[in-house]
Amino acid sequence: MSKSCIICSKTGSYKCPMCYIYYCSSKCCKKHRETGCEVILQKEDPPQEPEKPKEALKSPEEISAGRLQLLKNSDEVKNLLTNPHLRDLLVTIDKAENAEQIIQKAMLEPIFVEFADACIKAVEPEHVQDHT
Repeated sequence: MSKSCIICSKTGSYKCPMCYIYYCSSKCCKKHRETGCEVILQKEDPPQEPEKPKEALKSPEEISAGRLQLLKNSDEVKNLLTNPHLRDLLVTIDKAENAEQIIQKAMLEPIFVEFADACIKAVEPEHVQDHT
C-alpha cells in the first residue's frame, strides 16, 4: 500500500481508520470522507453479529458520569485533543454505526492508544501502575 495521500499525492502521515487509505491532513481527510469509503474487513475478523444501538451497549466496567467529569481536568487529555487526526478519529467513531469495529481498528493508531491510556489514567488513577 502506498504511503502517499490519496487526495493530493503528498506523503500520507495518517491512515483512514475505516479503509486504511493514507492522507496527509484533515483537509484531505474531509475530502476523502466526502467521497465515502468502505470498511476493509480482515480475513481473521469473526462473522458480524447484528449491531446493537449505542445506548444498549452496557458494560460492567462502565464509568459513572461523575468520574467522566474528571476528563475535563486532565491536561494530558486536553493536550492530545489538539491533534486534528485524533479528533477526526473520534468523530468517525462517534458517528459510526459499527463503533466497536472502528475502535478496534483505531487501536492500531499510536495517537489513539495514547489518548485511551490518558483517559483511563484520568478516570481511574488508582488503577494506573507506574512502569518505571
